[in-house]
Amino acid sequence: MVITMMVLVVNAGSSSLKYQLFDIEHECVVAKGICERIGMDESCIKHKMPERDDYIAEVPMKDHTDAVRVLISTLTSPETGCIADMSEIEAVGHRVVHGGSYFSESVFVTDDVLAKLELCRDLAPLHTGAHLMGIHGCIAAMPGVPQVLVFDTAFHQTMPDYAWMYPIPYELYEKYSIRRYGAHGTSHRFVAGEMCKILGRTEGTKIITCHLGNGSSISAVKDGKVIDTSMGFTPLDGLEMGTRCGSIDPAIVTFIMEHEGYTPSEMSDFMNKECGLLGVSGLSSDCRDLGDAILAGHKRAKLAEDILTYQIKKYIGSYAAAMGGLDAVVFTAGIGENRDEIRAAACEGLEFLGIKIDPVVNEQTHQQSNNVRISTDDSKIPVYVIPTNEEYVIANDTDRIVHSMKK
Repeated sequence: MVITMMVLVVNAGSSSLKYQLFDIEHECVVAKGICERIGMDESCIKHKMPERDDYIAEVPMKDHTDAVRVLISTLTSPETGCIADMSEIEAVGHRVVHGGSYFSESVFVTDDVLAKLELCRDLAPLHTGAHLMGIHGCIAAMPGVPQVLVFDTAFHQTMPDYAWMYPIPYELYEKYSIRRYGAHGTSHRFVAGEMCKILGRTEGTKIITCHLGNGSSISAVKDGKVIDTSMGFTPLDGLEMGTRCGSIDPAIVTFIMEHEGYTPSEMSDFMNKECGLLGVSGLSSDCRDLGDAILAGHKRAKLAEDILTYQIKKYIGSYAAAMGGLDAVVFTAGIGENRDEIRAAACEGLEFLGIKIDPVVNEQTHQQSNNVRISTDDSKIPVYVIPTNEEYVIANDTDRIVHSMKK
């Protein structure tokens, strides 16, 4: 028997906590919002519900436990809420960026799971600490409510060894688990699944999924399974990103350290927080700002975007070769769904692969809630913009795992 349940999906940042409350039976979002500036002055909650006015309130939140308590109070309040009490929430699903070699699928939270997640801090330094704060905050504020972790790295565990192994001494892989893990797997999994539905099949499909946002990655998905992905040991690898450098010559790292006097920790911060679109443009990590600057004639903003679109084009070509063909290309996430100029530039010159973009449809496709084909009718390879829905995947994984625990 299918048990109806509400699942709270949480995505914790270092000073924020995004949430969505899902009605699993009806596959709809009942409420969503964000707690911002946690641990700082002027912390607040921004809460949205269908057909209700948005609720914004400044509330002190010294840590993530406080934020979860504010969230619970908002969800259960007669004025702002949508549930009578917390008994209606049967589980919490957490987005986790990196599960290392420990996790190849979503898991129920236990002390052992949390101990292993602590060991993954260095693999995603911008994310894991924040995830742990959110998880511990939920456990403290919601004792007894089942907690589930859904990992961005899990979908990529189907890569063959020659795709995930780096050409370093094998002993170092065995000692430190240094290998390609990938990221954004929950998003790649969702949009690849949607594309398979459009194609009417999973077996025999060769799909390239482009998750482009402040963090970006591209995956080659063959027969519904990942065979390669652009992010690597950490979410620093691959494409140029908002503040991350992506793939660079490794010798550059030691060169800069020697000449600038950086420690390893400082160099890591530099590559994660001062490079990418921000570093090249000298203006911003936000593509919207760069788009405005390009229109005003800013050459470095143009260069920053040109680097990104050139890299996307290279990945599409190389992954088509790796899969021995191509059936579809998907763009998703903040940039992928909303920046038509980047989509057009990335696909320009790929006519030899059978890709032809419809300039009118592409230019009109922004902030769509539905899947949109942006390639021409006679394009041999369909190109789609598919809005990602990582929270939907997390909610359903949480539902599945909690049900399996009850059997």
